[in-house]
Amino acid sequence: MARRFLILAEGNFGPLTSKTANACIRYAESEVVAVLDSTRAGQSAQQVLGFGGDIPVVASFAEAMTRQPNALLIGIAPAGGQFPDTWRVIVCDALRAGLNLWNGLHTMLGDDAEFASLAAASGAVIRELRRAPADLDIAYGRVRESSATVVLTVGTDCNIGKMTTQLQVRDAVRTMGIRTNFAATGQTGILIEGRGIGVDAVVADFIAGAAERLTLEAADDADVVLVEGQGSLLHPAYSGVTLGLMHGSLPHAMVLCTQPSRTTIHRYPWVPIPPIRDVIRLYEQSMQYLRPSPVIAIAMNTFDLSDAEAREAVDRMQQETGLPATDTVRYDPAPIANAIASFHRARLSA
Repeated sequence: MARRFLILAEGNFGPLTSKTANACIRYAESEVVAVLDSTRAGQSAQQVLGFGGDIPVVASFAEAMTRQPNALLIGIAPAGGQFPDTWRVIVCDALRAGLNLWNGLHTMLGDDAEFASLAAASGAVIRELRRAPADLDIAYGRVRESSATVVLTVGTDCNIGKMTTQLQVRDAVRTMGIRTNFAATGQTGILIEGRGIGVDAVVADFIAGAAERLTLEAADDADVVLVEGQGSLLHPAYSGVTLGLMHGSLPHAMVLCTQPSRTTIHRYPWVPIPPIRDVIRLYEQSMQYLRPSPVIAIAMNTFDLSDAEAREAVDRMQQETGLPATDTVRYDPAPIANAIASFHRARLSA
């Protein structure tokens, strides 16, 4: 059955506050029938996000049901991934009506007795995007045995475009005749790709092992694997996930994602973001003893800049780093796709 999502983002629908909703709208627009957020009701996704066309934002669950959804998607990915209890009534109404529930939070909603009972009664299915496999192991460096070129996105901060960059670049690399797969490591990437492991929900000892497994699975039928990055080595809360992902996926190369307008870590104003060359050095040094992995391109998130400001920022980044740079959503992803393809071909001929 085709998915017809009602996205729940009550009080949070916006460019920086509804990460899961935004990615679903960008990459699965035809599967979204409405967004529920009473504070934005009457607007369209296009008006709120700058993309998404005429997907309506509705004020209530009753209004949303006139759009005939068959699934409710939890549309936010808040710090800590906890379920807002004020949403309980809406989730209960959805399950009672037989809507499947797609949940990317750390809170496993299927373990909630009330939700589980309502789902059982209506036949609804609760899908936990962040539930990790039970048989994960530690990493053993097995990615070294794969012939695929592995490219990981890393960032100056979290929530900065690491998944979006890989998805934008994937199709561009494929058009060059290179078999390319995307390895999803977060709940939103899993929703879009249909497979993956949410590494931030994995026991710490097994983060690298999870990254190793999903990288090898993606490499089965690919020449290039684009691994979705998470967090940042600079982030006080999420750096452990970032390092585990780096050491498990053992990338041959990295693409650094950054937002020019950010000078400090999001929600951590006491943590400054260093000059970009220092960040590049940090990532490269963190990989050098396991597998030397250069940063080969810069992906820039310029959504909050004017076109003139964005182009100036891209030009300045290229001059400062000597690397290709672009905003893969706003502009052509070709500079980064070409850098990946060139690196891959050079690696094969070495």
